[in-house]
Amino acid sequence: MDFALVIFDCDGVLIDSELLACRAVADCLAEDGVPVAADEIMERYTGISWAGMVADLERRHGPMAPDFAERHRRRLWPLLAAELKPIPGVAAAIDSLACRICVGSSGRPDRLEYALSLVGLYDRFHPNIFSAVEVARGKPAPDLFLHAAGRMGVAPADCLVVEDSLPGIAAARAAGMTALGFAGGSHCRPDHAARLRTAGAASVIGDMAGFVGALAGLRPRAG
Repeated sequence: MDFALVIFDCDGVLIDSELLACRAVADCLAEDGVPVAADEIMERYTGISWAGMVADLERRHGPMAPDFAERHRRRLWPLLAAELKPIPGVAAAIDSLACRICVGSSGRPDRLEYALSLVGLYDRFHPNIFSAVEVARGKPAPDLFLHAAGRMGVAPADCLVVEDSLPGIAAARAAGMTALGFAGGSHCRPDHAARLRTAGAASVIGDMAGFVGALAGLRPRAG
């Protein structure tokens, strides 16, 4: 493989968590009298950092309750413990790589550790797990992926990013990296692969069984 580093998004790529997270946000908003459906949350905020989501919600609906983040954690973590599963085949896909790997996620560090530990993936990446809280701007800005590449000592052009979200694909492209879209999470609609391609993914796979084959057809971006 021609890439020196593969950066994996977490939610929707390593773990099938997007629907659970959106359900928890919708339930917390409903408690505060803010009627935003889980489907709308998924459409607007998949791939966006917690801070970015809250900022947008506050622009649209007014200030969030001071305990909103903590109530979300109390709702989400039991859901993860009861229902979270890894993306099928992702462990084998990770283990097929001879290059370096890391995580670049909009998730908060404590949730990344908790969720990845639940499905037995945390030790495959630790300590190379990078969160949007470490940079000034989350996806679709390139900051997180550039931060991850810098910490790993790899030039952006030699990085492949595996992403399920439109903001994530945009961030990878803005960072000068090659983006492989993943449309195999339970939250992905029938048109999701096409949307990832339109956003700039060099290739898109519908399951992790296609990971190795997709890599064979991808090359680092020039420059």
